[in-house]
Amino acid sequence: MGCGCGGSTDGGGCGGGPRPEIEVPAEAPLFEELPHEEEHQPSEEQASGEPLLIASSEQEWPWVRVNGVAIAPQAIAQELQYHPAESRDEAVFLATQALVVRELLRQRIAELGLVVQAASGESEEEAATRTLIEQEVPLPLADEAACRQYYNGNQQRFFSAPLLAARHILLACPADDAEARSLAREQALALIAELQATPHRFAELALQHSACPSKGQGGALGQISKGQTVPEFERQLFRLPVGLCQQPLESRYGYHLVAVDQRIEGEQLPYEIVAGTIRAELNQRVWQIGVSQYLQNLVGAADIEGIHLQRADTPLMQ
Repeated sequence: MGCGCGGSTDGGGCGGGPRPEIEVPAEAPLFEELPHEEEHQPSEEQASGEPLLIASSEQEWPWVRVNGVAIAPQAIAQELQYHPAESRDEAVFLATQALVVRELLRQRIAELGLVVQAASGESEEEAATRTLIEQEVPLPLADEAACRQYYNGNQQRFFSAPLLAARHILLACPADDAEARSLAREQALALIAELQATPHRFAELALQHSACPSKGQGGALGQISKGQTVPEFERQLFRLPVGLCQQPLESRYGYHLVAVDQRIEGEQLPYEIVAGTIRAELNQRVWQIGVSQYLQNLVGAADIEGIHLQRADTPLMQ
């Protein structure tokens, strides 16, 4: 079982690793599902009669048309795998709305007669969509003044990561075993009391009791920076001063006895170092807003049956 603490045989993180980038979610959904108040068995006659619904208890897949073009049930079934959700109905809805957007973009690309050449690793559809956005969505880039203003207003964000040199002893126990957790904590407190009296025995006790591979190095974790350990351990670890922690730290892996040997605080990063990062972040925000508004305009001009999309006069981002 990995310990997630950051120790390894060569220092710097036994359970850590790079974290995935976090995507900024849209602040409001683009689509709304129609209420399921009526039940209809869809038929071709409905094209000139009652409006189609996103779904009903009598149909397995929604019946949706975009400017007269039907979204095939087979396409929804295939798209479903890319939209995990808490319920099947929600997953079907998410898959359907994605296909509606794709169809709107496809129709606009065809209307403009765009001819593109895909770049390496890019499909023709991706290339055409990228070209469409570049051509039809004006995206003003962040200038130097905007970047400096953002830096001056958010300087607390731009610090180098602190570094810790620490040792630990992991008393492993299952996260869902309350009795084992209680016993492990009692053992941890007893070992802390022993270390307070004989701090030179840390390496000896680590070799005897620790479930982490770092026990072979006396429990030494090496230099640890943020992002190398599991979050619940990191939050506690980086608050600690130099010395033996008087309480065990709990993580999903068990209880950790921790001694911080050295602490190097982060420093304010100069603007020149982070200017590129700031510019990319501001440009990404502008891109998200611009594309969101563009999709609203496509929705407002389209004849969409079977699913309700917010119109262009409803802002997505406040």
